[in-house]
Amino acid sequence: MEKLAIDGGTPVRSKPLPPPFRGSMLIGEEETNAVSNVLAAQSPFRYYGPNMQYAVQTLEDLIAKDLNIPYVLGVTSCTAGLVVAMKALGIGYGDKVIVPANTFVATAGAVVSSNAVPVYVDMDESLNMDPDDLERVYDEEVKAIIVVHINGSACDMDKIMAFAKKRDLYVIEDVAQSQGCTYKGRICGTIGDIGVFSFQMNKMLTAGEGGAVVTSNPELFERAVRYHDQGSFRDKDRYQIDPKFVMSGQNYRMSELTGAVMIEQWKKLGTIIGTMRKHHRNIRAAIAAELPDVKFRAAADDDGDIGCVLGIVHPTLERARAYASAMKAENVSTHSMYDGVPVYKIPCFFEQRTAEKDNFPYNYPFKKPVIYTEDMCPKCVDLLGRITITLISPILTDEEADEIARAAVKVLKALDAKAGAGAHS
Repeated sequence: MEKLAIDGGTPVRSKPLPPPFRGSMLIGEEETNAVSNVLAAQSPFRYYGPNMQYAVQTLEDLIAKDLNIPYVLGVTSCTAGLVVAMKALGIGYGDKVIVPANTFVATAGAVVSSNAVPVYVDMDESLNMDPDDLERVYDEEVKAIIVVHINGSACDMDKIMAFAKKRDLYVIEDVAQSQGCTYKGRICGTIGDIGVFSFQMNKMLTAGEGGAVVTSNPELFERAVRYHDQGSFRDKDRYQIDPKFVMSGQNYRMSELTGAVMIEQWKKLGTIIGTMRKHHRNIRAAIAAELPDVKFRAAADDDGDIGCVLGIVHPTLERARAYASAMKAENVSTHSMYDGVPVYKIPCFFEQRTAEKDNFPYNYPFKKPVIYTEDMCPKCVDLLGRITITLISPILTDEEADEIARAAVKVLKALDAKAGAGAHS
């Protein structure tokens, strides 16, 4: 039995793994030149300038082609995209929106910023929402479900879409963490009414910030465009859409600089996913060969998983914490998502506090009052801290991927031995 580094042994790796960022690690001359061209043209605004390069339009067309979806809108961030999507759907004051208990703060925050109130659905061992818990949080004041495909793996969209259809609910897909993920051959983000993507620093592709909204519905698209551009719809001729709406909006327009970077990043998606998926599958196989009883994170569609994290389900919270600490000592950074804290426990949400008067929009007199309790999503409370994740970088070498597997096997075997010794002491 190898002595763990945390106990004074020699670590599997002599130094930390490469940075876990994805798209940013592949930024090169292509992105630099693309941005330089926009700046040299003195036209960084997407709708007009002295020498337009039409980078955002080119990006939108590229995404539309690859996703096989007719309408794509570049926006300033995924958070902005979520707000734009909800405004396109007419969601606002007096509405409830179902949000997964395990998600980034932006998902719930966007609901509140859209003047609606989030209600939280539990998760399962996939780290995604548990579709069997949707009925618990549904009532007639719920207008939509935000489906968040967490860390590269799809939600169970068959069950979710069937539930939504039965109750006439909109489905927004938040694909921020899972660009390129598929569900039974369908591209995530194109299954629901509207999909939203992120190009923030941590994501599969990045320009630092940025996002996109996609839909197959021309009316929803017009409303999205208008809301993101101060009520304007400048591209109606491009899309051959007969305008139907008059509305005010805000400014969530993507700049040509972001568009230029993202054109080059988008071309690299296949390489990024292919590398991560290869390493992820090899790491899992190597661990399973040594420890066949290891329980990996579940998946609604394992074939569609893009392999951006190695997820392991541990029997107890203490065991998960011990594993994460030991892996870090082996120079393989490992952790629990969001420190094991469901999003609804974040004080601004749990205490229903906002910057607005009377904590608007929580002050709406709902027929069924929105009340949060700490244990309202018990699976998330139990599981979130017990599932550890190790990020898989697209610039990992085969040797580094092998070292991740070796470290996991080393640590798991040592923890098993300690547990066995403790049971017989």
